[in-house]
Amino acid sequence: MKKITVRVPATTANIGPGFDSMGCALALYNTITCEMLPEYKLIVTGCPQQYRNDENLAVQGYRAVLGRLGLPPEGLALDIRADIPVCRGLGSSAALIAGGAAAANLLHGSPLSPAELLEVTNAIEGHPDNLAPTIYGGLTASLVEDGIPRTVQLPLSPRLRWVAAIPDFELSTRMARNVLPAAVSFGDAVYNASHAAVLVGALADGNRELIAMALRDRLHQPYREKLIPEYNKVKAAAERCGAIAFCISGAGPTLLALTDDKKFAARFTAECKKLSRQWQVMELPVDTEGIVEI
Repeated sequence: MKKITVRVPATTANIGPGFDSMGCALALYNTITCEMLPEYKLIVTGCPQQYRNDENLAVQGYRAVLGRLGLPPEGLALDIRADIPVCRGLGSSAALIAGGAAAANLLHGSPLSPAELLEVTNAIEGHPDNLAPTIYGGLTASLVEDGIPRTVQLPLSPRLRWVAAIPDFELSTRMARNVLPAAVSFGDAVYNASHAAVLVGALADGNRELIAMALRDRLHQPYREKLIPEYNKVKAAAERCGAIAFCISGAGPTLLALTDDKKFAARFTAECKKLSRQWQVMELPVDTEGIVEI
């Protein structure tokens, strides 16, 4: 096999109190095609010119797998068809890294397990909350112990609907991290730990009351919401439309509403159209497959 194409899902990370640990794969995809070349050169297509080089995250993921396997550098033609918007809090970086890594693994006979792919890619990304659901699909919780990421897949009520409001502006992860405090109080740490623990069970059985309470957070959202224009207006719109709960997707600026009402997205779309910014409202089903060859 010399050529392969993989489909890689978007992800929403943190999910309220699950900072840097929880994530869910969503049905919005990048498609990455990798072809081994007979001579050592790199050809990257399907992305802006400034990313058609060794710094491309999919290239980095691909080459990280080669390094893990002890293989020499090889020629590569890589094409990216991206539907996941960049710098919007939907896991675009993780999708590129994991997609390149998965393609390299498949091209070389799939010697690495999903857990090993997570380890290789986490060395590039730095935290597994987006990577784990991208690789495994569904809802995941992850930790890093002694430098090794570990993840578990969590049950998720099929009644829940995930509705994203994606704005017409970007927010870099670096900026979103720079606003976070260097330390938090013991009380805030306990608050988040308890809410994240309850959230796992609440999401599993679709308990509206518990989801509404457990999705609250004190570690990152109070600081990041100030970076997102019209945050309060979008949140108010979601609440008027009957959202169960509302949170920032990843580092933002995409905002996420949870609902079990199939008509919610239409109402939310109409409300967001009244705002000054352009907000694309999308109901995104949960992706349960993770990265797949197509």
